[in-house]
Amino acid sequence: MSKVKLKNYGLKDIMYFTNKPKEREKRIEAASSQKSGAVFKVNEKAAERHPEQQEFVIEKITDRGEGVKSYTLRKKDGTNPAFFRAGQYVVIRQEIDGKLIARPVSISSGPVETLDGTIEVTVKLVPDGFLSKYIIANWKVGDEVKTSGPQGLFYYEGFRDEKKVVACSGGSGITPILSMAKAIASGDEDFELTVLYGSKNRNEILFADEFAEVMAKTDKVKLVNVLSEEEAEGYESGFITADLIKKYAGDDKYSLFASGPQVMYEFLDKETDRLGLDLKHYRKEIFGSVKQPWTLPGYPAEAKDKVFNLKVKMCNKEYEIPCNANENMLVALERAGIAGPNRCRGGVCGWCRSRLISGEVFIPELTDRRRGADKKYGYIHPCASFAISDCEIEVPNNK
Repeated sequence: MSKVKLKNYGLKDIMYFTNKPKEREKRIEAASSQKSGAVFKVNEKAAERHPEQQEFVIEKITDRGEGVKSYTLRKKDGTNPAFFRAGQYVVIRQEIDGKLIARPVSISSGPVETLDGTIEVTVKLVPDGFLSKYIIANWKVGDEVKTSGPQGLFYYEGFRDEKKVVACSGGSGITPILSMAKAIASGDEDFELTVLYGSKNRNEILFADEFAEVMAKTDKVKLVNVLSEEEAEGYESGFITADLIKKYAGDDKYSLFASGPQVMYEFLDKETDRLGLDLKHYRKEIFGSVKQPWTLPGYPAEAKDKVFNLKVKMCNKEYEIPCNANENMLVALERAGIAGPNRCRGGVCGWCRSRLISGEVFIPELTDRRRGADKKYGYIHPCASFAISDCEIEVPNNK
């Protein structure tokens, strides 16, 4: 075994390190109390790539049919939108009847389009949705729109994911997958993507032309349409099952990406157990609130349809508001006009992390992404928590 030589530090070295803090203190005392006004490039880049807020103007609206519209947004100040990873989303903030509503919406354009000054988001009408109903009915060309910077972890990562990806998608959940396909076509991403896209029938298929354009540019993207209520030549029929995934995955190693409605995840979770995939190779885009919590394991049946009293502490103010057990706590805050912090609305990002002071809540296993310490010390994510008794929570300030 080789010997390691250690340098002997003498008195001179000790004095050097001892005097360093004193020199620093002298420089601080001698410095001006006025702001220097210096602008550092690294801070400029950080603000450009991770903005707290982006202000856009609607440049174009594309009607996709079936209550789905795409909105091309251009930055109000003429600069480029923040570059993003294909698969990410932005949070749209909109004031409706004096209440600030925020919802995550997937980016359906490719990252390269930010260099031309635009991004595209796609919104699907949700019958009981606050924001989607308002957007579809009211947004028009020329309107101003405020969003967050790019958010989310649903994107391809070469250090983690296999070179081959099978993406299972349904309905408007195809939007982040389309963004990935565009990124492959433009050279911003480098992996093979096979998309299994579930629709009821051919009329409900979204972005058929866009995928055709991508596949004309690259052979790394393949689209397979799966119809649940129609049989047609050139289409798979039925549902996206483990057998169908195996058919298109082949014998190669692959990562499985899933993006779609809650019911699709519930079905796929059971199917993927048969595939033997570990968590590293199975990724789900989970944002948006859980619907019908009473259908999920562990929900107390007696709580359904009840309205509980929710005490809220936020910014040195206290509120008492009604909280329907059928809706998550964040929705109750919004209905009461309390603008609590939120982004993903699916229990993942932790932006709405709050302290549960008293009461009981139901947290679906599907969206319980809290840290172990938070579970132990009583912290919850209101976007993924349902009151099943009277409760009191302490909510952080919404910056």
